[in-house]
Amino acid sequence: MKRLGHFLFVRQRHNWKLLFRFGLVGGSGVLVNLLVTILLKKTGPHFDDVFIDLPLTSFNVRYYHLYATIAFLVANLWNFQLNRRWTFRSARHSGWFREYGPFLVVGLGTLVVGQGVLTLLMHPGSPIGLPSTVFDNSTGLRTKFYWAELIMIIVTVPVSFVFNKLWTFSSVRGGKHPTLTEEEIAERLEATPAKAPAAPARPGTRAG
Repeated sequence: MKRLGHFLFVRQRHNWKLLFRFGLVGGSGVLVNLLVTILLKKTGPHFDDVFIDLPLTSFNVRYYHLYATIAFLVANLWNFQLNRRWTFRSARHSGWFREYGPFLVVGLGTLVVGQGVLTLLMHPGSPIGLPSTVFDNSTGLRTKFYWAELIMIIVTVPVSFVFNKLWTFSSVRGGKHPTLTEEEIAERLEATPAKAPAAPARPGTRAG
């Protein structure tokens, strides 16, 4: 048990810090996402209206799918820039577009999963659909779309963190740590055992 605790809280301390920073950035991204969602809802067609019918099927894409996609793209760009500059900061950065490409691909993958979650939460016949008796859209806090969007974000953030850490920000991969802050340097110096001073040479002998 002691060995497990050492592995989780000492050897993985760096990863816990990255996850904490990623969570803070993600939290700010949630606010950006919800702000864009609210603006689109206020200025566009009703979120439950049909945006486009899917050919040869009885299914359709609704405006809440479109709004969620636009909000995702804005928040994705916001999160990428903050993660690049702070969470996974490093002197070994690749080019902006070279890193944003994988970040966007990861985001689009999580968006596909998120859209499935969003649809299940919004659909009245879904087993996990949010109850219309509670979320009746009478006020902002009771708007079903807002809560479904928030739950979708919470579900997809952990997956996004893992893939972005292992792939997008390649400077973190393979044990290449980001540029350390003064606090982190001090912590590492404290954790490194000091070398004992060399014994003075005896008279008549050469120092080796």
